[in-house]
Amino acid sequence: MTPPPTARCQLNLHEYQSKALFAEFGIPVPTGRVASTAAEAVAAAEALGGEFWVVKAQVHAGGRGKAGGVKLARSADEVAQHAEAMLGTQLVTHQSGPEGLPINTVYVEQGSSIDRELYLSLLVDRDTERVVIMASAAGGMDIEKVAEETPEKILTAALHPAAGLADYQSRQIGFGLGLDKNQQRELADILAKLVKLFHDCDASLVEINPLITTGAGNVVALDGKINVEDNALFRQKALEELRDEAQEDEKEREARDHDLNYVSLDGNIACMVNGAGLAMATMDLIKLHGGEPANFLDVGGGATAERVTEAFKIILANEKVEAILVNIFGGIVRCDLIAEGIIAAVRDVGVEVPVVVRLEGTNVKRGRKLLADNDLPIEAADDLTDAAMKVIAKAGSGS
Repeated sequence: MTPPPTARCQLNLHEYQSKALFAEFGIPVPTGRVASTAAEAVAAAEALGGEFWVVKAQVHAGGRGKAGGVKLARSADEVAQHAEAMLGTQLVTHQSGPEGLPINTVYVEQGSSIDRELYLSLLVDRDTERVVIMASAAGGMDIEKVAEETPEKILTAALHPAAGLADYQSRQIGFGLGLDKNQQRELADILAKLVKLFHDCDASLVEINPLITTGAGNVVALDGKINVEDNALFRQKALEELRDEAQEDEKEREARDHDLNYVSLDGNIACMVNGAGLAMATMDLIKLHGGEPANFLDVGGGATAERVTEAFKIILANEKVEAILVNIFGGIVRCDLIAEGIIAAVRDVGVEVPVVVRLEGTNVKRGRKLLADNDLPIEAADDLTDAAMKVIAKAGSGS
């Protein structure tokens, strides 16, 4: 089965933005400042004071430390060196993809005395339809690896939609993490504030990795990651302004501007479908018959000629695409109008790769006839299985 795509240009916050929200909600974080030049980084370190600092690349990807995106500095010169080495480069981590992500800012933070590194997050569990707290004593590393290899180290607590976070859940998590009584009280306070932040900010994920206990015995959020539910952005205008488009896939960003749902994938068969569920089924069928989808693309219920044209432009920007499968159910819009839109779009965009179209719904016979009666590289399919097999064959043969 094809894994579900991520939300359309989901709003992800940088670490420094997440920590500013943490501080706003009363969650303890180390003091830090953001910088976009080496000189600003040095000024930030001097303003923060102290004897050592951490310079962190601000990108929307985990695994920064292993990739060289987190450096310890014990002098202003070292702060400048690390900042200069990072800024203007691409950071490649196991989450960024091979192209990496641009480092346009760094976060200079006061060094912390770390006793233990823990993991803590809140996320939406779609199976239970509840917000779930996840915690682990194995913090500071890939939580996916911990979950796969040592799942017994993962603690979970599902929050009741009406009752919210219960005191006993905070105690269970604190005890499971091996915290002393004082630290358990601090954790309970942090959890309560994180739950409030999660709901108030319409988050889909709030993650702290690591959550540390300091040498003085306090519990502090040493890192921060917040993802905001894209469907709630209409009421999160202040957070929407924090979006860093440089960290987003260019095609996904362009698709958002045209009200299209698009996610890049690694295959060679582009998909254009109306409806997220139908798009997922289309991708699964391509995989089932041995093909590889190049994208998830939902053009929505109103598949107009203009929207289809923009969709073709976006998917053809991917040089890996060798064939295109268009799967449209004509309910709101008639199939003959959709066919006319597809023909016009293929002609206007200058599509050179083969296009297989499966239409179903109102006026489907007329729509298929329109597709058949043209000299463009378009072939109509009888059903979805037929469409999948035809497009896979064309992608494999290059014709």
